[in-house]
Amino acid sequence: MTNTDAPRIDAFLQFYNDLSSHNLAALERVYHPQVRFIDPVHQIEGIKALEQYFSHAYERLLQCEFIGQDKIEQGDKGCVSWTMRFSHDAIGNGKLIEVDGCTVVHWQDGLIIYHRDYYDLDQMVLQHLPVLGWLTAKVKQKMAN
Repeated sequence: MTNTDAPRIDAFLQFYNDLSSHNLAALERVYHPQVRFIDPVHQIEGIKALEQYFSHAYERLLQCEFIGQDKIEQGDKGCVSWTMRFSHDAIGNGKLIEVDGCTVVHWQDGLIIYHRDYYDLDQMVLQHLPVLGWLTAKVKQKMAN
C-alpha cells in the first residue's frame, strides 16, 4: 500500500538522498533541537549529537541512496519502508550493499522530533565481515533446521 500523497515523507527521502559529509549543517533545517534518533545500534538525543553521529557515519561513506516504497503520513506522524543502497570502505571492501528497512518519524513545529529506523543489522554489516559473516550464516542455517 503506497500512499502517493506523502509530501513530507517524499521531502524526507530527498533530503537523505542529498545528504553528504559536505552538507550536514542541513540537519538543523529538518530536525528539532530535541530530536530523539534511534536505530538498531544507537539512541541519540539532541541535534548536536545527531550531527556528530552523521559526521562519523558519512566520513568514509562512498555512496548512499534510499528508494522509498510504502509511505504513510497521518497528522504529525509518518512511516516509510525503503531500500538503502550504499557502499562504505570499511564494510564489504566498498562493494554496493542493499538493506531493506523502515523509518518512523514524528514532526513537531514542522521539524522531526522523533526518528526511528528499523533494519536488519546482519544485512547491513555483519554478513559482510569475514568471520562474523560466516558465523551469522551458520547460526541462521542452524536455526532454520
